[in-house]
Amino acid sequence: MSNQNRGTEPDLATYIRYLNETDPLRERTVLDIIAALDLPAGSSGLDVGCGMGTQALMLSDVIGPKGHVTGLDIRPEFLDYAREVVAKKGLSDRISFKEGNFNQLPYDDNSFDWVWSSDCIGYIPLTKEVTRVIKQGGSLNIAFWSSEQLLPGYPQLELKLKATIAGLAPFVADGKPESHPLRTLNKLKAVGLTDLQVMTFDCSVHAPLSAKIYQAMVDIIEMRWPNVEDELSKKDLHLYKRLTDPISSDYILKLPDYYGFYTYSVFSGKVPK
Repeated sequence: MSNQNRGTEPDLATYIRYLNETDPLRERTVLDIIAALDLPAGSSGLDVGCGMGTQALMLSDVIGPKGHVTGLDIRPEFLDYAREVVAKKGLSDRISFKEGNFNQLPYDDNSFDWVWSSDCIGYIPLTKEVTRVIKQGGSLNIAFWSSEQLLPGYPQLELKLKATIAGLAPFVADGKPESHPLRTLNKLKAVGLTDLQVMTFDCSVHAPLSAKIYQAMVDIIEMRWPNVEDELSKKDLHLYKRLTDPISSDYILKLPDYYGFYTYSVFSGKVPK
């Protein structure tokens, strides 16, 4: 889940920790999405907003040793981390990284067979700058966190949390309906893509939680609703803190019957031949 615009952004070290600790939770879902895209073996692709390179590794594994994945991100600290991880795995010849902005891609026209972006360009206006670098017949694939149910048994509280600034972000409360991320099909059509499709994938967890999944869920809840103190009533805030404080006897992740889930949606389209 992207933390972009979800309240105050954590410091870099905390954000990197969040990403590392939540990877085990996202991995299965992302792998299912990538498998469903059926990316061609030996192809060349661009991962926009690649972060620390975790998904670039997954993409590279799918397209095989003759393919190449290029990761693009605006944060050099993420790219340094990604390069180090890829080098340790001996995959620097198959995966490379470059600092840059998706609004001004540092690549020639028709450079890639496909473009992938997760929790990045799905939340912002889409322009032809992204499709410009895709070859004819190639695809654009945009994935992002689209919903969740994390507080089982407390639907009213969760609805109120979802209505906070952090809960809505990056889905702007007063934005035009047609600009909402879940209306991305019309954005793909507007930039000239065809063969449009959308798929939604879910990831669910239930008790007993393994140590890794437990920590991932701790982080997810912390990231999902930060800085909501001024937007909840005292009663709701007290309940929220009781449910999400690890030292509380009511901590929701310690429930013997805990169950939660979230969904990722992926919107795809092809550049006409």
